[in-house]
Amino acid sequence: MNKLYIGNVSEEASAEDLETIFEQWKIPHSGPFLIKTGYAFVDCPDEKVAMKAIDILSGKVELHGKLLEVEHSVPKRQRSCKLQIRNIPPHMQWEVLDGLLAQYGAVENCEQVNTDTETAVVNVRYAAKDQARLAMEKLNGFLMENYALKVSYIPDENAAPDAAPLGGRRGFAPRGSSRSGSPGLGARPKLQSDVPLRMLVPTQFVGAIIGKEGATIRNITKQTHSKIDIHRKENAGAAEKPITVHSTPEGCSNACRTIMEIMQKEAVDTKFTEEIPLKILAHNNFVGRLIGKEGRNLKKIEQDTETKITISPLQDLTLYNPERTITVKGSIDACSRAEEEVMKKVRESYENDCAAMNLQSNLIPGLNLNALGLFPGGAPGMPPSMANAPPPGAQAGGYSFGQESETVHLFIPALAVGAIIGKQGQHIKQLSRFAGASIKIAPADGADAKQRMVIVAGPPEAQFKAQGRIFGKLKEENFFGPKEEVRLEAHIKVPSFAAGRVIGKGGKTVNELQNLTSAEVVVPREQTPDENDQVVVKITGHFYASQLAQRKIQEILCQVRRQQQPKPSPGAQPPLPRRK
Repeated sequence: MNKLYIGNVSEEASAEDLETIFEQWKIPHSGPFLIKTGYAFVDCPDEKVAMKAIDILSGKVELHGKLLEVEHSVPKRQRSCKLQIRNIPPHMQWEVLDGLLAQYGAVENCEQVNTDTETAVVNVRYAAKDQARLAMEKLNGFLMENYALKVSYIPDENAAPDAAPLGGRRGFAPRGSSRSGSPGLGARPKLQSDVPLRMLVPTQFVGAIIGKEGATIRNITKQTHSKIDIHRKENAGAAEKPITVHSTPEGCSNACRTIMEIMQKEAVDTKFTEEIPLKILAHNNFVGRLIGKEGRNLKKIEQDTETKITISPLQDLTLYNPERTITVKGSIDACSRAEEEVMKKVRESYENDCAAMNLQSNLIPGLNLNALGLFPGGAPGMPPSMANAPPPGAQAGGYSFGQESETVHLFIPALAVGAIIGKQGQHIKQLSRFAGASIKIAPADGADAKQRMVIVAGPPEAQFKAQGRIFGKLKEENFFGPKEEVRLEAHIKVPSFAAGRVIGKGGKTVNELQNLTSAEVVVPREQTPDENDQVVVKITGHFYASQLAQRKIQEILCQVRRQQQPKPSPGAQPPLPRRK
């Protein structure tokens, strides 16, 4: 597996360009680059070098504005049943991975590959071609613990006609050499849920849950095929500590029941007489749908499970701690049934919101909505369930990467400045940390100024979060009427030579922008460029209209910059990889 396929290659690229990239990243190759239209091939000295090239370059390095895709070159006749799966989380339990692989067919063999990377790599052989093809389609890009899996075919020298799964069903067939510590499974478990179970437990029971030298918690994770984090360092001195359980819905429920049983036994042993309710933490975005219209959903769960359920008030929430506490009282059996029903509703809400976000991402180009932290990922102690946004980028030579920081001037009512800043500047500091943006209030133009300028600097995702919260704060603080939509003016500076591109011939582009986004977009014609030879584009509208217009304008500017970019020379500095 020494031969590499390099995809997504620009028509402008030459063999010398590719050779320069390999040299700059110290990746040896044992033959010339064979360039075709849109792709290329090259031989590496050995498999280890080929793996290094894939890890360093694939999806991380651009050439002439296109991200290279690098993987093993596999002839069609050898694209059969063998796959290589890379970027597996380093602490992933093999049982969870086995269950995931078994979703798509009978796995005949699964071996770990030794690499220099932090993440794990396995070679997998399925019993039939269609199973391998299905696994390839479903698993490539699949998120596990914030790591996106990368799947590609590897040569199958013994490619044979399709074979039916043994026993007439999917599952794990007898293997060849298997990994140590990775037992074969019978019935396949379901996929790990994107939404972990979050619990609050009394601090005095944490020691019993962990056990001597961690023996009890290890036993729970093994029996329930789950990953459990006990956040002991959070809220020092607090009476309760959060626990996060990552597993399948069944695994989460089994772990929850076991933890309740351990707490009950410890209470008896320590003569603790107070009732120990089950406390579940859920993001506020999902709680309204859990309660249901007039409380019907919650009442039904209470009736079906014979429990009493209460939910912490909205007043306990802050922007930076968006979880509600769901307290369930009843027997362990009853609480277990209630946990299943509560989390079923939460997961359904999460999946619906994800679908809506994916739709929205098609409407706002250039914005990684999955990275915004608007869902459970923002909760304390809970790692984001979606991919992180790439950091602000830069450019080296002719190769560009990442997303650059942007500056937007947002105009708010002068009377609202105090609400945005907060007591002793606390709100604006928290908002800056939350959004990952620099947020500053510019001095007033005069004593009678009716508007103040907020300067927001950061990449697109940070802009979205910061501006969204400012729009929301103005509504919450009643600077706009209850039925009045918050509409603000935003200014973006663009190079004077690019202003014509934003306007378009006869104003065509700016008119299309306004029709598409519902925002008012104006490029004042009688402007004198500033000291940086930039002019202002004014955008006025509600939040989503403004965001869409901003992204569209940035898209135009990006195209202008690309067209002006010089062609890379062989002596250019190496392109830096996108961070994972």
